[in-house]
Amino acid sequence: MTINEVNCWIQQEIGIAVQSMKRLPGSTSSILHEVVSETSTVVLRQFDNAEWLMEEPDLVQHEAASLRKASASGLPAPLLIAFDETGEASGLPSILMTKVGGQVELLPSDFVKWTDGLAKILAMIHRVEADDFSWKYASYTHRDAVQLPEWTKKSAVWQSAFERLQGKMPAFRETFIHRDFHPANVLWLGDEVSGVVDWPNACIGPAGIDVGHCRVNLALLYSVEVADLFLEAYKKHAGSSFTYDLYWDIVSAFDFLDGPPTVYSGWEAFGVTGLTDEMMEQRMDAFVGSLVLE
Repeated sequence: MTINEVNCWIQQEIGIAVQSMKRLPGSTSSILHEVVSETSTVVLRQFDNAEWLMEEPDLVQHEAASLRKASASGLPAPLLIAFDETGEASGLPSILMTKVGGQVELLPSDFVKWTDGLAKILAMIHRVEADDFSWKYASYTHRDAVQLPEWTKKSAVWQSAFERLQGKMPAFRETFIHRDFHPANVLWLGDEVSGVVDWPNACIGPAGIDVGHCRVNLALLYSVEVADLFLEAYKKHAGSSFTYDLYWDIVSAFDFLDGPPTVYSGWEAFGVTGLTDEMMEQRMDAFVGSLVLE
C-alpha cells in the first residue's frame, strides 16, 4: 500500500484532498500521523504491531467503539471519523479521528495543580455509564505466572507485594475505564486538560486499575510523592464512589514487569531527558516499598 493509496482512503472519508501528513511523536505501539487538508486536521492511527493484532484481532473495532462511547458521554476525546478494520483500503488496520487541541505536558511548573487536573479528568471518565459496553477488564498479570523480580534491591518488599497479589481481589464497582491512563495520553491547553487520547484499551472494570496504572507511571517519571499527590487528588474528585485499595497499585506494578523496568521511549519525545534504566529500578522499588512493609 503506497502513501498515495492511503491518501485516497483518507480523502474518500473526509471528502477533501489531503495536503500533507506528518508523523506524530511519542507513540510506541502504533503509527500516528497528523493529516492536514484545506479545511481540517485529523489524526490517522495505523496498528502495525503484529503481536498485538494477533492477541486482539478486534482492536480497530474496540477503539472505534471506545471513541464513540467517550464522545457520546461528553468526554474530551477524539471523534471517530472512519475505520478500516482489516487494512484492505488503507494498508494497515486503521482509525481516522479528529485532532484534539492541546499538547502533552510532562514538565509542569506546579505538580499540585497538574496532578489535580489529571485526577479530575480521570474521575470524569469513571462517571460514564457503560453497562452496555462490550469489552470487560482482564488483568495483564496472570497471577499463577508471576515471578519476583531478580533485579530488585528490595526482595522483602516485593515478596510482601507478591503475597498481596496472590490474595483475594477486592470487590469493585464496574465503571468505564481508559485502561492506559497516564500523562502522555493527556493533552493540555494552558493549565486545563483539553483532551484524553489513545483509547484502544478502554473497557468496563475497576477504577482502581486506572489509578494504579497512572500512579506507577508518575512514580517512574518523577517520584512516589508525585504519585501520592495524584492519588489524593483523585480521591477528592471521585468522592464516595471510590474506595482506595493498594491491591490495584500492586497489580499495576507487576503489570510493568516484563523484565527489568526501563525508560519509556515516548517520554523523551515530550521533553523528559536524563532518565536511566537504573533510576527506573530504584523508583519502582521505592513505589512498591511505599505500599507494603519490608
